[in-house]
Amino acid sequence: MKPRRRPAAGDGVDVRALADELGASLVRAVREAAADDFGRVRSGRGATTISWYAFALEYLEVRWGQVSAKTRSETNDALCSLTMAMFRRARGRPDDELLRRALRNWAFVIPRPDARTAPTEVRLALDWVARASRPLDDLLDPVVMRGVLQALRLKRDGTVAAAETQRRKRTTLVNSVRYAIELGRLRADPLAHVSWRITETVQQVDPRVVVNPTQARSLLCAVSYIGGYERARGRRLVGLFAGMYYAGLRPAEAVAVTLPDCDLPATGWGTAVLHATRPSVGKKWTDSGRNHDLRGLKSRPPSDTRVVPLPPELVRLWRESVDTFGTADGGRLFFNEKGGIVGSSTYDRAWHEARELALPPDLVASPLAVRPYDLRHSALSTWLNAGVDPTEVAERAGNSVEVLMTRYAKCLYGRQALANRRIDALLDEYG
Repeated sequence: MKPRRRPAAGDGVDVRALADELGASLVRAVREAAADDFGRVRSGRGATTISWYAFALEYLEVRWGQVSAKTRSETNDALCSLTMAMFRRARGRPDDELLRRALRNWAFVIPRPDARTAPTEVRLALDWVARASRPLDDLLDPVVMRGVLQALRLKRDGTVAAAETQRRKRTTLVNSVRYAIELGRLRADPLAHVSWRITETVQQVDPRVVVNPTQARSLLCAVSYIGGYERARGRRLVGLFAGMYYAGLRPAEAVAVTLPDCDLPATGWGTAVLHATRPSVGKKWTDSGRNHDLRGLKSRPPSDTRVVPLPPELVRLWRESVDTFGTADGGRLFFNEKGGIVGSSTYDRAWHEARELALPPDLVASPLAVRPYDLRHSALSTWLNAGVDPTEVAERAGNSVEVLMTRYAKCLYGRQALANRRIDALLDEYG
């Protein structure tokens, strides 16, 4: 067979164009191979396995639609910590703050932002993450797994995180590992043979946060003086905080209360039918793209309701709020100056100002009602100490009796005094 003759320059073939086309084809092939191999690494035996980072992106997509906006934010935070604990040593590591910002704001968000719109430093940071991420099955190495668990114990400044934060991040790790096993990406449970304990989460309410009725009224009065009279920044919020104290509402429940769902008689007790909450979580976590999610009641089916009795003092305050400011769209009782939903940062700021106005310096520095949520704790503690049956208190608060008694055991001052009297009486009989 005669060897094939190379085309000569005079044969009408553009050799330079042919070379350019061949080069372009090679570049396309390399790019396609790189795309197919995105997030995958080579093991020492030549086999290909998915990286932790690529798996975490996949896990987030599956998880996102199944959870609330708040849980999405918490899952994002946990995946950021886990991913940063699964880096190998690689050249060109970006600053930790940049890495975390890139992961939290660009990588672990659904729908994922277009990488082409990201700042150059973010794109380079995520490229480095994809290269430096360990293989998923490195979790089977107890040394690696212990390093990951240790990373979950710490905050970004190196100090130990709160027990609840540790528990939340470990839950994300456990759920992602189970998903990997389910898909056959991990051949065993990497946590099964690693002994690791998280500090017990404090379940009980600190009795130091509980205000008495006199302190509560003083704080509510102080709220009305926050901000100028015309803007009424504080006066708009008096009824909101009063709902937390007198009706035991959670902040997200109080924000969502509507007038059509309330019975506010001129005298006596009223009622409110709760069926929705408006937790403040941030635009990137909600399906609507708004700062507040719209959800049902906590730990209940989406369409469930809860009837809450309203004491006469609360009915009066809510009627005054409606008479003064009216209602927002849908009949919401509480809203900001533009008619929008009151944000947590707004009422938190007003509450801190009211504490400084209403309390003496020693109590301002104490844990007493340091958060608006402590008004709910105060309400439930007051009801229990008034001798209200725990079943009724749990029903009004939307808790189980078991959770109620566990959380508020330290706040039952009246019951402790009653128990002391009974013990004294028994000892006196034998005296």
